[in-house]
Amino acid sequence: MNSRKIRRRQMLGMVGGAVLSLAASRPAHAAADMISFDELYGKVSVLGLTFSDKVKALEGRSVVMRGFMAPPLKAEADFFVLTEIPLALCPFCSSDADWPDDIIVVYLDRAQTFEQANGIIEVSGKLEVGSWTDPETGFVSLLRIVGADFRRV
Repeated sequence: MNSRKIRRRQMLGMVGGAVLSLAASRPAHAAADMISFDELYGKVSVLGLTFSDKVKALEGRSVVMRGFMAPPLKAEADFFVLTEIPLALCPFCSSDADWPDDIIVVYLDRAQTFEQANGIIEVSGKLEVGSWTDPETGFVSLLRIVGADFRRV
């Protein structure tokens, strides 16, 4: 395990308790299924990522997911990256090629001003599964939550 993965797991231990206590204190969104970062992929192998059975079952359905907003490219936009742990740097601007493997792209109905990257947010919207290239930005994603909105928790 590389040092970045070890640091991420240590950070997860620190923020994980806060996330779990928040999840326990508030019932899941009634019209949507809750999904976590641990449930996104069934297996990771030399051949790549395989979507979990839960993700496959939820494709096209309303979901709720909690995480942290990665620092966006600009202060107001109609999409952002949701991450499992808070990031200090914009993942788009990072000079290294080690992109986090626990992210999901969130597309909003309209451009919004974003939250600080250190606060837990809850995102709800429709889950899209499979490779897709955004025609406007050229950004490629495997998983997306579309028609989304978010709130700080």
